[in-house]
Order: sequence, then C-alpha cells, then structure tokens
Amino acid sequence: MKNALSKWNQLSLVKRIVIGLMIGIIMAVTIPEQAKPVVILGSLFVGALKAVAPMLVFFLVMSAISQHKSGHKTNMKSIVFLYLMGTFLAGLVAVLASFMFPVTLQLVEGATGVTPPEGVIEVLRTLLMNVVDNPINALANANYIGILAWALVLGLALKNAPASTKVMITNFSDALSQVVRWVINLAPLGIMGLVFDAVSTNGLESFREYGQLLLVLVGCMAFMALVVNPLITFIYIRQNPYPLVFKCLRESGVTAFFTRSSAANIPVNMKLCEDLGLDKDNYSVSIPLGATVNMAGAAITISVLTLAAVNTLGIPVDLPTAIILSVLAAVSACGASGVAGGSLLLIPLACSLFGIPNEIAMQVVGVGFIIGVIQDSCETALNSSTDALFTAVSEFANWRKEGKVIAFEAKKLAA
Repeated sequence: MKNALSKWNQLSLVKRIVIGLMIGIIMAVTIPEQAKPVVILGSLFVGALKAVAPMLVFFLVMSAISQHKSGHKTNMKSIVFLYLMGTFLAGLVAVLASFMFPVTLQLVEGATGVTPPEGVIEVLRTLLMNVVDNPINALANANYIGILAWALVLGLALKNAPASTKVMITNFSDALSQVVRWVINLAPLGIMGLVFDAVSTNGLESFREYGQLLLVLVGCMAFMALVVNPLITFIYIRQNPYPLVFKCLRESGVTAFFTRSSAANIPVNMKLCEDLGLDKDNYSVSIPLGATVNMAGAAITISVLTLAAVNTLGIPVDLPTAIILSVLAAVSACGASGVAGGSLLLIPLACSLFGIPNEIAMQVVGVGFIIGVIQDSCETALNSSTDALFTAVSEFANWRKEGKVIAFEAKKLAA
C-alpha cells in the first residue's frame, strides 16, 4: 500500500486528475446507482476550496501591501489595463463569433428562485456596496470585492507596524497557501465525484443537445487563449509569445479547469510567477486582483448566451448594438463576483438590451446551468491563466524597455 501511494504521488497532478476524471465517467456510465456515495467527494472538495479561498485572498493581499517598500516601482497600472482590455476583447470576440456561427436554443425551465440584476446601474451599485461590506460578512459570504478592499485598507494601515506583526501576517498567508495546496492535491478524488454527479444526473446526451452552443463558447475561449492573448503578449515583449502562453495554460489553466475556482487557483499562479522570476510586490497583488476582476471567460459567456437568445427569438442586431453588448458584457463581467450566481445571472441584464423578457432570459440561464460543467471549467481556465500571463507580460515589457535580455526566459519556459 505504501509503495502504491508513493507511486501515485510521483505522478503529476494533471495525470492524477485525468485518472480521477476517467474513473468518474466510467462509474457514471456503468454503475450509477452503486457508486452514488462518491458524489460526496466532489461536494467536500468544492466546499473545502470555497472555505479557504476568501481567507487566502485576504491575508495574501494584506501581507503584500503591508510589506511594500515605499518608492518601489510596480506595474499595477499596466496590469489593470491589460485585464480590462482582455475582458473587452473577449466580449468582442464572442459577439463576432456569434454573428459568424449563429446559435439557437431549446429553451428550458431551470433557473427558478434566483433574481438577476435589473440593469448596469444595479451591478455597479452592488459592486460599490460590496466594497464597503462588513469584513466579517465579506469573508463569510466570499465577497471578494469586499475582501480585496479591506485587505488593501488594512495592509496600508499596517505599513508602519512592527516587523514581528508583518511576519505573523506573512506566516498566516503562507500557511493558508499550503492548506490550498493540500486541498488541490485531493483534486483527483474531488473531480471523480463532480464528474460522476454531472454525467449520472444530466447524462452525456445533454451535452450533445447543446453541442453547437458549447462549440461556440469553447471556441471563443480557445481563440482568446491561443490567438488574442499571444498577440497582446507579442506586442508587449516583441518575442515569440507561445512559450509563455503555453506555460501559463499548462501550469495554471489545467488546474483551474478542474478546480473551477480562480480564487482557489491563486497559490498555483503565485508559484508560477515566482518560477518566472517576477517581482513579488507586483504579483502578490495582481494575482488576487485578477481572480476578482479579470473575467474574459465571463464576458464570452454573457455575450454568446445573450446572442443565442436573440437568434432564437429572431431579433435583428446591428453592429453598433453588438459593440454596446461587448462593452456591457465587459463591465458586467468585472462586477460578476459582486452578484450572486456569477456570470450566468448577468445574462438577463444583457438580454434586456434587446428587450427580451426576464422570463425568457431566465430560461437561457437554465441552459447555462445545464452546460455549466464544461462552460464554467473553460471559463475559469481562461480567466486564471490570463491572470498569470498578463502579470508576466507587464513585467517582461518593462525588462525589455530597460534593456534586460529576456530571450533566455523563453528557453526556460519551453522546458
């Protein structure tokens, strides 16, 4: 048994996750009734990630801000600009793809008991109110906007605190990062339970029914990851972007795909940034921030599902309205973490741009829940890998301006 465990632990996390994935599918197809208890493994895995992620973000950001050295140059303006530009371009790509490959839906009931926001003003109001949320309430409800705000304020307030206090905060953030790593190491069991639950409940047939919609969604996300992001990277660093892009996808995107939580993937991204030799003062703030506001995948989901509803109802759409939808999707996506239900519940907001009744819009949300296993995984993989990518791109661009050679980094990345 000890030898078997040793060999199992020697396998890479991705290989172990794939094994758990295959076992979950096989059990769901062959022995769904007998294997029902494995569903608890998925629930425990997701529950553990959700429990530790808010505390992790809080202590990571507070530690980084409190220990920031005055006068030390950071790239935060450049990184935030990349986050916002990437989210807008994702919405634009989704709109163009929906024009090129129009999708219609078999509308279903399935999103009862949830209340979407009524307009952009409500989204922004919710966002601002979450900034001033009670810190205990923010931690309890995983309100990441509020958690970030309080972490920034407390970090600034603690800049003049004794060194021993700062060390204690850093020790807490390191300990929480380690806890997340332990939880992620249990991902194969958790993924097995989650996949078993999804396949045994919805069956493989449900994914075939919405195959075209999934192809457009996943195709847009792949286009962002493999074409748009590399193009942005090349413009900034003027070198072959793919070694860096593939490293971020391999080391961050794969784990985010299976954990389906950008916040829980923060330690993975932090380790990736450390391996790339980036400035800790930058990435210790930009990575938690990206997990909250860098939402390219959410912008794609909102745009594609909204235009699918538009096509289903036969509503004509002109180019200016489509561009407005791109902007609306980008703004809404950045506020997604402040709205219960995330990106799917922002679909009715976008649908209102075309006069689609809320009853029909909520049926579109129901479709989103059905394909959520694949859609949410791909969305999180794109969002999380882009957090690390844009943080690295911003710093590598500064290296290039300062005349530092980064060619050796490309060779290292490809290894």
